[in-house]
Amino acid sequence: MLPVALDVTDTAAIGPAVAAVVARFGGIDVLVNNAGRGLLGALEEVSDAEARSLFDLNVFGLINVTRAVLPHMRAAGGGKIVNIGSRSGFEGEPGVSMYSASKFAVAGISEALSVELEPFGIQSMVVEPGVFRTDFLDQSSLSLPAGRIAAYDGTPAHSTLDWVGDANHTQLGDPVKGAALIHEVTSEDKLPSHLLLGGDAIDRWQVKVEHLADDVEPWREKSVATAHQD
Repeated sequence: MLPVALDVTDTAAIGPAVAAVVARFGGIDVLVNNAGRGLLGALEEVSDAEARSLFDLNVFGLINVTRAVLPHMRAAGGGKIVNIGSRSGFEGEPGVSMYSASKFAVAGISEALSVELEPFGIQSMVVEPGVFRTDFLDQSSLSLPAGRIAAYDGTPAHSTLDWVGDANHTQLGDPVKGAALIHEVTSEDKLPSHLLLGGDAIDRWQVKVEHLADDVEPWREKSVATAHQD
């Protein structure tokens, strides 16, 4: 074991941290991009600085660490990248727009990498957990916008804020079991491009699929007809 302290938003520190790991172990077989935090509130309430700070950690931290590790994986002819996304990465919910945006980005990056890196023998997977009984809903991991707008009281955006107090440390997901499944799947020869964790994630994925179908089907014919008529 080699613990290396790293703030993934400190871009200049990423290279030396990766180099220290490679010097000790000779390479990196699996990269798990887990650093992240939450931000709740209606979109109108979230300041530009708050949104950018969230993306610096959840998205650009992941990008920069991955970029630093990839040359070593390519030189080794293989590796696995495990990006920790969220159920909010495939379903936008009220009061979670900025967090969802960051996790949608993680899912999109991970999907693209799974194809982009295939010629090098490198695989990529996004893990999309539902609600797990961790400290994620504590103030240490979750922030609220400084400029709360009273007009949103009683609307879905602020209902999510009220839910946090009730849900914290009562979530159904067991993080030990979740971590064990991530380890099991990552140990297989072939990674899935997506790994959903928890019954709620599976349920919401099914709802998402049904909603997409409901949206697409009534407009399918006209959508197809937007092509040039030769």
